[in-house]
Amino acid sequence: MADYAFRHYGIRTFRLMRPQVIVEHVTVSTTFASAFAEFSRDVPDYELHELPGLCAHFVIDTDGTIYQLVPLDLMCRHTVGLNYTAIGIEHVGLSDQAVLANRKQMAASVWLTLWLMTRFHIALADVIGHNESLMSPFHRELVARLRCQTHGDWTHGDMQRYRMELVSLARRYDLRPGPPPSPRPTGC
Repeated sequence: MADYAFRHYGIRTFRLMRPQVIVEHVTVSTTFASAFAEFSRDVPDYELHELPGLCAHFVIDTDGTIYQLVPLDLMCRHTVGLNYTAIGIEHVGLSDQAVLANRKQMAASVWLTLWLMTRFHIALADVIGHNESLMSPFHRELVARLRCQTHGDWTHGDMQRYRMELVSLARRYDLRPGPPPSPRPTGC
């Protein structure tokens, strides 16, 4: 991971020092076991053909069970341009809409995300979907061919619904998560 961080961000560490972003993902699989198997493989990833392989800090199963796969002080490779500063949360499922429709999974997800926001002082504007990665002010990527790369999971519209759930939970605890993100030009 330290080699990856140097190639992609110009920093020489594998440590996640002060996370500033939370990125929501969908596994595009139907079981925790298949997601875990993918993250456990010690092979170059299928897309960039380099190590380390894919990983996420957390996976939330369809029954709402939260699995922590990686300590929060280690970088994990889940979002191009943001791994140096982001915590990755994967949701077992085939689409954003499937996760949004699953009450147990959503309850666990918003609880975990709000806890992480509180623990690391991460604003609502910095809780993003994988598809929103390019709009993050923290996005940076040194590898030119990857600067505009993003993925289709957790679109802006679906994340607006997700963030509304976060705000609702925050209000129950008298927390003020701040405003949602504003779209910004990406140059892509």
